[in-house]
Amino acid sequence: MKTEREKMTNAEPFFTNDPQLMEDKKNARILCTRFNNSPEDETLRQSMLKELLGGCGESIAVKPPFHCDYGYNIFVGDDFFMNFDCVFLDAAPIRIGKHCMIGPKTCIYAIGHPLDAEGRRNKIGIPKPVNIGDNVWIGGGVTILPGVTIGDNTVIAAASVVTKSFPDNVVIAGNPAQIIKYLKENTDHTKRN
Repeated sequence: MKTEREKMTNAEPFFTNDPQLMEDKKNARILCTRFNNSPEDETLRQSMLKELLGGCGESIAVKPPFHCDYGYNIFVGDDFFMNFDCVFLDAAPIRIGKHCMIGPKTCIYAIGHPLDAEGRRNKIGIPKPVNIGDNVWIGGGVTILPGVTIGDNTVIAAASVVTKSFPDNVVIAGNPAQIIKYLKENTDHTKRN
């Protein structure tokens, strides 16, 4: 028989008030509090993030405060930057590729709940993974809902609400987010005029 944690991380409905999961949340909150109160020392903060997150690449920077449910279901690639006051609800895995930037007050939710009141009263969670590709720029105040996949090189405009998946090389904006522009691949911005 699967544990509630196994159900959760396998994207199966689970009991959110399971004692082990409640302990896991408590531990994540302790680590987040330490991180959020840490001195302005990127080396120290990187080591703290490596303890909190399920996996992270090199050269990562996260500006506190940062909050998450479990931490161990968050995976970020190399050269990752996240600005102040972001919230990740990581019941299911949240995977973010390399060379990504996330603006302040962005929320990523990898969990939902039943539409029927009885399911919610019974504390059932419905985890759905969120996958974000490489070279993605997420503007400030963005909300990404459960089950969304964002393609490589995509830009998400500030204050967008992302309710569905999007392909590579697009700019999306709005509530709900829609494609507003297609991008050319491999644009070289390193050359100066």
